[in-house]
Amino acid sequence: MRIAALDIGGTSIKSGIWNGQELTEVKERDTEAKKGASHVVEQVLEILRSYSPFDGVGISTAGQVNSVEGYIRYANENIPGYTGTRLRDIVESGFGVPAAIENDVNAAALGEAVWGAGRSYEDFLCLTYGTGVGGAVIIGKKIYSGSMFSAGEFGGMVVHPESCRAGEPFCGCYEKYASATALVEEAKKYDKSLTNGRQIFARFQEPQVHLIVDRWIDEIVHGLVTVIHIFNPSCVILGGGIMEQPYILKQVREKTAERIMDSFRNVELKTAALGNRAGLMGATWLAMEQMKKT
Repeated sequence: MRIAALDIGGTSIKSGIWNGQELTEVKERDTEAKKGASHVVEQVLEILRSYSPFDGVGISTAGQVNSVEGYIRYANENIPGYTGTRLRDIVESGFGVPAAIENDVNAAALGEAVWGAGRSYEDFLCLTYGTGVGGAVIIGKKIYSGSMFSAGEFGGMVVHPESCRAGEPFCGCYEKYASATALVEEAKKYDKSLTNGRQIFARFQEPQVHLIVDRWIDEIVHGLVTVIHIFNPSCVILGGGIMEQPYILKQVREKTAERIMDSFRNVELKTAALGNRAGLMGATWLAMEQMKKT
């Protein structure tokens, strides 16, 4: 079995071949997203041609995805013109093999469900903290997609309504306060040279930097308390490179436990296990499932 797996992000496209045992021939190239959807699609086809032949294709991608019909329901201007792209049709007609397409956070959650931190759980939530806050709901080892393939947009939870103004969508939302981007923006107010998480934690012993991080952790916990009380999950998996900092996970666990009802404290908070290959592994699983259907 040879499955070609791709993970299309706004910055890079990761790819590899699942040989039935492991992910091999892993590559990464710039998405060059600003050149638009047609350029990104041509990049995808070029990558796939380099791997041919294969038996199926799995694609994890940025944007809201109709995973049943295999097209991009909505994408912001990070990839201009991507909305409406019928990616599965393009791939299947070009290579004559089954293809599966899924949103990147959903695909990463599936990767964790099958091979990673969620493999011992039938149901769990997954939240990723990066440029924004992504989310996915796993029920019975499958994605819960909602009525329009968009369930799990935890970044859209309103946690600061006091900052909202009429006609301003997404204002006061979790993503604006709990993402890694939000942490960096707060740190830059203190020192403009603090432009990424690595620099922030290199100076973590400075009292003001420590305070900035602690306040950001409080923002993470606000959202976690909400979703835990809504879903009553046995596990929440926390992804994103910044979550690899041991201090963050320790504080998130302690503060969340303090703020949830006693009857919800069975929940386990875990960091994602697959790192930046989670999307590729989820895409692989989806391709396997699609191949069974066809």
